[in-house]
Amino acid sequence: MQDTHKMTRRRMLEAFMAGTLGMVAGETISGQSQTRADSPQPAPLPTDKEITGDPRVRGPFPILSTPYTESGDVDYEVLAKSARFVDWCGCSGMIWPQSGDSIDLLTMDEKLKGMEVLAQTMKGRKTALCLGVQGKTIDEMLVYARHVEKLEPTAIISRPMGNAKTDDELRDYWHALMEVVHRPVIIQTAAGGCNPSVQLLKDLGAESPYFGYVKEETKPIMQRMKELVAAKPVIKCVFSAMGGFAWLHQCRIGTEGLITERAVYADLLMKIWNSYECGDLTTASDAFGKFLLMLNLRETIPCQELRGYHLYVWQKRGVFKNRLSREYGPGNSIPEKPIIANMELSQESMDEIDMRFETLKPFLKEGTFTDD
Repeated sequence: MQDTHKMTRRRMLEAFMAGTLGMVAGETISGQSQTRADSPQPAPLPTDKEITGDPRVRGPFPILSTPYTESGDVDYEVLAKSARFVDWCGCSGMIWPQSGDSIDLLTMDEKLKGMEVLAQTMKGRKTALCLGVQGKTIDEMLVYARHVEKLEPTAIISRPMGNAKTDDELRDYWHALMEVVHRPVIIQTAAGGCNPSVQLLKDLGAESPYFGYVKEETKPIMQRMKELVAAKPVIKCVFSAMGGFAWLHQCRIGTEGLITERAVYADLLMKIWNSYECGDLTTASDAFGKFLLMLNLRETIPCQELRGYHLYVWQKRGVFKNRLSREYGPGNSIPEKPIIANMELSQESMDEIDMRFETLKPFLKEGTFTDD
């Protein structure tokens, strides 16, 4: 690529924020890693990594956990507070609604209202907002897409259509989305049904400068990731997923961020990411090990994996009021009326969570979140 098509990541980001640079399919930039002024950083080291696509859409993009009131309604006040917390942590981005519980167990009206709340909350803030756009049919997906486009978030994320059976059906689904949105689209590759082939992801990335961002979680995951990374610049960015258990390994093969419902650890995720980006592998590995220590609590505290005891951590960090969740019905069915359950924890379990959380402290943002 000629030098005239290259610029530093800092200059690229400034141009994007100023609205002076349009996205061009296949454009590539290279330079130093993007940092956040309010997040402690290791000393940056030189890097020759090529960054493709929108530089705002990379790094940790944790999914917000949906909070509920005692009556079982969505707690929009706490949802907004959790978004402000992620921004306070200095995280690259955030996503909502996207996990199974927030996609399947919320009504359309609840999701549309939550999107509006988050878009208003994040106006003028640094952390990128990414909103979830998907449906069981093309028409359902387009309701969300048109609504989100009016809200103008940094990006959107979309998983496969619920009733799709072939690549061609998925192609039609995302072509319909392509006609409506004009911002980066992250495709989540797994949704329990037909998942997109690597070739389809590459085709979409070649057709639109807004496509080519991928949250990869379809088996064989590592092989698909390698194929996608090798397809740059048509593929702009590949995100790790599946809870983040293999994140550092996948970073080494070329993923450039993490998407998972772990927003309560947003500052820890950013510390891991910034340390890795700056070449401080000792700090990145140490912080990642402490992150895994929290995730491995699932081995001794049975729970709904994505929420469960992590709701207690949300309370510890001064964001959530309770540990309530909506649950699926028998056989993972969607109940006619919400089923509300509280995450009960013994004193022994809370003591263990507290002990492990203490080990995170050297890697968390200093101070206490006060929601100013």
